Amino acid sequence: MNFEFEEFESPDDIFLYMSTIAPPMKNMLPINSYKGYIFSMIPLNPNTGESYLIIYTKGKIDGKLLEFDINHKKSRPVEQAERADKTYFVVLTPKRNTIADAAIKHLEKST
Repeated sequence: MNFEFEEFESPDDIFLYMSTIAPPMKNMLPINSYKGYIFSMIPLNPNTGESYLIIYTKGKIDGKLLEFDINHKKSRPVEQAERADKTYFVVLTPKRNTIADAAIKHLEKST
């Protein structure tokens, strides 16, 4: 498995990045909070699943649903997705994620 990494300063930087690459009309996106990292894994070759771009920062996010305002570059926890002009992130906190484990091991070995 191959990994490419892009590190950001804050979760809001990741949200900004993810909001700009999201397909049109898609305002609900997943984000992972796992083992001290906040990240999203983007398959670079969806056909094989062998290469991933990992967009990450160190930290932890609490909450289940975050509303992101791209104009102000700010996020906040919400109870439900209400506005079409905002991007929402579903915070996933897996108990175990083998692809993320491999990526974290690769990242920590290289730094």
